[in-house]
This record gives sequence, structure tokens and C-alpha cells, in this order.
Amino acid sequence: MWLGFTDFMEQLLEDERAIMNEVEADRVTTVRKLLMMSAGKRIPLSKIHHCRSLFGIPDDFRDRVAKFPDWFRVVVNGDGRRVLELVNWDQNLAVSAIEREFMVDEDKAKRAFKFGVKHGKDLDLDEDEERKLNLLNTLPLVSPYSDGSRFDLWSLEAEKYRVGVLHEFLSLTLEKKASIHHIVEFKEEFSLTKHTYQMLLKQPRTFYLAGTEMNWAVFLKDAYDENGGLIKKDPQVLFTEKLFKYAQMQESELGSVIDRK
Repeated sequence: MWLGFTDFMEQLLEDERAIMNEVEADRVTTVRKLLMMSAGKRIPLSKIHHCRSLFGIPDDFRDRVAKFPDWFRVVVNGDGRRVLELVNWDQNLAVSAIEREFMVDEDKAKRAFKFGVKHGKDLDLDEDEERKLNLLNTLPLVSPYSDGSRFDLWSLEAEKYRVGVLHEFLSLTLEKKASIHHIVEFKEEFSLTKHTYQMLLKQPRTFYLAGTEMNWAVFLKDAYDENGGLIKKDPQVLFTEKLFKYAQMQESELGSVIDRK
């Protein structure tokens, strides 16, 4: 007995491999930026592999890292886990998406986040006065590429840092979204707390949360149009959409597609 793919499926697999090779440099940059944000500039390879589809990282990335000794090093820690370490820091990569937005449209970036001032008593401010006062604590966010461990856990700086980390994390994903399970995977590396859901709820201008507090996903609102469609689509996203389209076709429709190929 012999089982195998049809010629049409083999061509789709070849198309997928070609896309993976085409975007390899971008995926390497993504992993470098994740390491640059992480505590100790190191992340267990198992965590990256587990969340690989979130960032479009290929299945064989654990083997591919050997091609980039100037950027990555794999070490084995005390419990036997393989850990990916950053070899060289690149200051050109240590610029977050929100920082780039700030340089293009400062006013828009300032409106993206709000860190309200906790008043000791009611100051009886009108809306414009309160906006001006809160503006003092709006920007800049603390760079996600700074050392988050140096901040007091419950300080305003620490919260700005964590918000910045999650904004940059989502910016690196293919679909500009992530589930709680993806985020919790990197809880230690990004110095996150158990109050991440409540923290993001306070930033409705930038983040959209779907689901319950125990099982939620977070989206970058600016990455989606008014109909909920992703504005800028990565080649892998386009390829996945094509697969979904084929999966929904009737056999006769799919046959005509195969004939054209």
C-alpha cells in the first residue's frame, strides 16, 4: 500500500516552502527582536517552537538557527532545556512600532494610550483640563527594548513598559493578535503579571479584547479596517487564506482550479 499527496497538494507544499524561504530574513529579525525584549536576552527554544505559527516561524527553525551564528547561540540550561540566546545586540532593531508611529504622527501616537493620573481628591476638572493633566502621563511609553527588571513592579513606569512590550509583541505577529495562551508562554521573559487582562482593558484605543477574562485574545485595533479585516497581510497570511478558500470549494470548483494550474 502506498499513500501520497496529489500533484495539486504537492504544488501547494512547494509554494509554502518557497514562501518560507522568501520570508526567512524577516522571521529571523522577528526572533532577534523577541530575544532583545526578553529578560537575559534568551528564550527556551521550546517556547518559540510552540508559538511558531503566531509569528510565521517555520517548523524547522530549530535547525535553521545554526545558519546564523552571528545572531543566535543555542545553549543547554540546568534542567536540560535548549535555550536560544542573542549573540549580538543591534541598536537599529531596538525601535518599537509605536516609536516609529510617533515619528510619523506624534499626535496620533499620543492618543493611542492613556495612563490616568490618580488624584488624591476630586479636582473638579472639566474634560479638557483632565485631558491636559493626563497628557503628562501618556507618552513616552517605556521602550520594550529596555531592561524591565529595573522597574518597581507596580510603578507607572513598569506598567508603561509592559504595555509597550505587548504592543511590540503583537506588532511582530502575522495577524497582529494573540491569545492569552501565547502571551502566558512568555510571561517570565517579558516580566508580565497576572493582571495583564485588566491592564489592557485600560487601553481601549489601541487594544481590542475578545473573550472572557480566563480565555481571551487581544488585537491591535489599528491593524484592522472597519470591517474587521487585516489591513496589511503577510505572504503567509495570504497563502493561508488561499488554503481556506480551496477547503471551502466544491469538488467541481476545485477541479477547475487544478486544471488551470
